[in-house]
Amino acid sequence: MFKRAGFIFNADNCINCKACEIACKNENQTPTGIQWRGVKKAAPELYLSISCNHCDSPECFRVCPERAFTKRKDGIVQIDEDLCTGCQLCISACPYHAPHFNPETRKVSKCQMCYPRQDIGMVPACIEACTTGALNLVDLNTFEDEQADRMIQGFPEITITCPSILFYPLKPRKRYFLQ
Repeated sequence: MFKRAGFIFNADNCINCKACEIACKNENQTPTGIQWRGVKKAAPELYLSISCNHCDSPECFRVCPERAFTKRKDGIVQIDEDLCTGCQLCISACPYHAPHFNPETRKVSKCQMCYPRQDIGMVPACIEACTTGALNLVDLNTFEDEQADRMIQGFPEITITCPSILFYPLKPRKRYFLQ
């Protein structure tokens, strides 16, 4: 059985340092204005680090008239920029806003889960750069943890695409001062 690569994100550990964003940009040399991974504030004390979620049923894959998207056996969704005509249907179809249009090349690109790194046994750059351990990679075929959840506040609806990401939700914070 092949592994099914997926992200697991621990919301308690993310401190909005954006090391994952910077590592992604550095590793993939994306042009100015194009970020395959982004950290956003989803609630007053909640940050989410989101990229392409390499969905089980990716909408980008379904709507692309050029069939530029493919899915590897390990679940990583790739785009062949040579086949992309820049129609941007994938951008409007993706609920996670993962594909990005490059106005210079007139093509769409997106996170490819650092598959060249994974193919030689390394983890994606965003995970390696995460200093707090908020972001990790798991094999979703074998990963089991009752505390992990498929949804978290601020994350789009998952029923259509079944994204390959799990979350550890925020735990109540201890306060050491009087209010």
